[in-house]
Amino acid sequence: VILQQAAMRLGAIFVPVNWRLAAPERQAILADCDPVLLVHDTPPDLAPPPGCAPLAVSRFAAAVEEQAPAPRRPLPQADRPSIILYTSGTSGQPKGVNVTEANAFATAVNFGVIGRVGHDSVFLCDAPMFHVIGLITNLRPVLLKGGTVLISAGFDPGDTNRRLADPALGVTHYFCVPQMARMLREHPGFAPRLWTSLLALFTGGAPNPAADVLWWLEQGVPMVDGFGMTEAGTVLGMPLEAERIAGKAGSAGLPAPTVSLRIVDGAGTDVAPGETGEIWLAGPNVTPGYWNRPQETARAFSEDGWFRTGDMARRDEDGFVTLVDRRKDMFISGGENVFPAEVEMALLAHPDIDEAAVIGIADERWGEVGRAFVVLRACCSLDPAALAGHCAARIARYKVPKEFLAVETLPRTASGKIQKHVLRALK
Repeated sequence: VILQQAAMRLGAIFVPVNWRLAAPERQAILADCDPVLLVHDTPPDLAPPPGCAPLAVSRFAAAVEEQAPAPRRPLPQADRPSIILYTSGTSGQPKGVNVTEANAFATAVNFGVIGRVGHDSVFLCDAPMFHVIGLITNLRPVLLKGGTVLISAGFDPGDTNRRLADPALGVTHYFCVPQMARMLREHPGFAPRLWTSLLALFTGGAPNPAADVLWWLEQGVPMVDGFGMTEAGTVLGMPLEAERIAGKAGSAGLPAPTVSLRIVDGAGTDVAPGETGEIWLAGPNVTPGYWNRPQETARAFSEDGWFRTGDMARRDEDGFVTLVDRRKDMFISGGENVFPAEVEMALLAHPDIDEAAVIGIADERWGEVGRAFVVLRACCSLDPAALAGHCAARIARYKVPKEFLAVETLPRTASGKIQKHVLRALK
């Protein structure tokens, strides 16, 4: 946090790198952003680019402690890149997203309003600092309002349960992905009745099934779903009132204050309420583009400046937006559009299924059909016929997967999103 703020004050660009990536992946990021300083905790297992000086974080911390505060510098231009965040890469090679200080400020305002952040707010941050949720969404609203953020070494369901129940900490805000929420509720130390200071459990990264949202409400915990992305920060958020959450369970909520949002068809024309289309965005929260990728930047925006998210959704008469799927994940079976997320929700309603992912595969008769990858709960076995029957009772038959494969885990990004390009590569 200190390093990012220091870089911002200097007018330098801060690039946090996901330490979980393999060495070749991290090397590719270094080659792309061409840094002049590489700050590390353990000795790096890769070669710094020419002109890049390595610096141990312990030396940096010691220097900070020894130095007197420097005179305040003028703030950098709000519209130039301040941070480069490399995307989670659900479709392949990550891209560097330019985040300006104007973008970061807009996200602070957006989440600050949605989450009702104040000077007495206490955030518990388990999210990594190389992700937009950790570095910006968990930090900037607190810095803006003068609240408190507790940064952990990482997510541990036991530790998080204890911290949420600790009255001395008084945690008011906690942000997690749905998989983390599930791990919290399955831990022996789960006691939501003790989370007396918590305003809400904020989730993102993937939609929550309506049944899960209602289950949390029954425990006395408002589960506030939302939608955001590296390129636009906080975009959507549910209201905090339990009755409004219950009435719209499964929705990602309403657009944040600075967000302009359209839902359009393939021709870029706005669709009617209830119809499915692609989310397009505009506003001060939206990135100006990708680092060193002018062609991809141009493709990401419409001629009149709207950012094409690639996310399909529908909006109801009250303005609430429900995510449908990624546009590129849709497949066509027998002439009908199939959105895998809808099939995955049906599978997750089965008591034997812990996680599910669906992709389209080639089929001689139907053009494409669904292949489902499922993670089974303990002591459960795969029964394809039973799963097909379960799905057929909930969705149209053409949407029911033709293949079911049991796997131990699903490949995910650091933000919890399923990497379907990895599943497509499996034979």
